[in-house]
Amino acid sequence: MAARISTRKRKTRETDITVTLNLDGAGVSRIDTGIGFFNHMLELFARHALVDLEVVATGDTDVDYHHTVEDIGLVLGGCIDEALGARAGIRRYGFSALPMDETLSEVAVDLGGRPYLVFNSGMKQQKVRDFDVQLLEEFFRAVSVQARLNLHINHRYGEDAHHVCESVFKGFARALRQAVENDPRETGVPSSKGTL
Repeated sequence: MAARISTRKRKTRETDITVTLNLDGAGVSRIDTGIGFFNHMLELFARHALVDLEVVATGDTDVDYHHTVEDIGLVLGGCIDEALGARAGIRRYGFSALPMDETLSEVAVDLGGRPYLVFNSGMKQQKVRDFDVQLLEEFFRAVSVQARLNLHINHRYGEDAHHVCESVFKGFARALRQAVENDPRETGVPSSKGTL
């Protein structure tokens, strides 16, 4: 099996980002986004998806975190898409119901090639320290578009914003881990159309 590794870069007047992703890693990460809480979320994602992830990003965080968070999503999504190649032999679908103390989030992924995001959470107006939780929706939208994946995130309940974010990232990690796994029974592309 060919290595499923991708390195991508994006440089604008607002951000300068490099991401390296190994879909068949061991959960090792080196994350430096300039945003402490977001570093933590990406580290959790790598660990629970069992991907190796390196993110080096600088951005106009003195203005806002929005550009940096969204652009990292774009680059990470591009890495996922590139690393998957033709998407032959994968499970394609993944699902996780992830508890974090009082919080439960359900995440479903389809690597079918059509980007779409459903993001349901009552915590969009909350903050964790100085991090706006609503930025998670922008991040996951960027990932879904560039990775060409269908992503449904449903925060079912829970009040602590940190726990909500953590359950969402871990849930996404576990669902993606399942979807990208090689399926020993799948000999081609997992689609009745013959392509994804």
